[in-house]
Amino acid sequence: MYPLLFHLGRLAIPTYGVFTALALLCALGVAVWLARRSGLAADKVWNLGLIAILAALFGARLLLIAANMRVFRLHPFWVLGLAAVPGAWIAVGGAATGLAAAVLYALAEGLPLLRTADIAAPGVAFGFAVNQIGAFCGGLAWGRPTTLPWGVTYRSVVAWLWYRTPLGDKLHPVQLYDAAASLAIFALLLWMPRRRPGEVAGAWLFLYGLCRFFVEFFRGDEVRLLGGACSLPQVLAVVGVLAGGALWLRKMPEQRPAAVQTS
Repeated sequence: MYPLLFHLGRLAIPTYGVFTALALLCALGVAVWLARRSGLAADKVWNLGLIAILAALFGARLLLIAANMRVFRLHPFWVLGLAAVPGAWIAVGGAATGLAAAVLYALAEGLPLLRTADIAAPGVAFGFAVNQIGAFCGGLAWGRPTTLPWGVTYRSVVAWLWYRTPLGDKLHPVQLYDAAASLAIFALLLWMPRRRPGEVAGAWLFLYGLCRFFVEFFRGDEVRLLGGACSLPQVLAVVGVLAGGALWLRKMPEQRPAAVQTS
């Protein structure tokens, strides 16, 4: 595949980094579009997205530096560059930082949390799809070996140097499995009726968590937990399914009947 998109002098521009930036812009664009359709303040939704993205990136990089201080001292630009991919725990820490920043901003600006989450969910689904296409092109988050006819073989030495991608073996294109699931979920979320706040966000958590749990069985790069029984993304997928189900099953607050005026 193509882990290196192009060169600018001595600066190498990785494909995955560019696709990740594109995925963030796509997610923001979809969220702002849906905010305008639903009557939420589009400028506040845009600011919320930017704050969440910057907080997630900053938090993940701080954790990455803390976990690789020796490498950072020797190669600071590599650790902070677009080619550096944090581990699963660091990515989760960055995402948690971004989510916390988004919630704080929403509360400060008076944005309804569940309605805002409903606006964000389709954009996140679309962004995930774009991100995984970039991962497929770059060669990271690869799959297990397979003999299926649609298996993919990586041969780029750059992919091995940056992401330790196995070369010469036929692998499951697991990134494309993930991207296809996210695109299908994105289409479903756009079609869903908005009957009560939290339903769209709950549907994304439930459906993506379910898909990601099974897709992980075809992944070849994840560190397994609990004696090899599962991976960290699978644990988070189960949490997402439970949280999504809770949002779907929660009851709407009862509306009190209006008082009847008597003459």
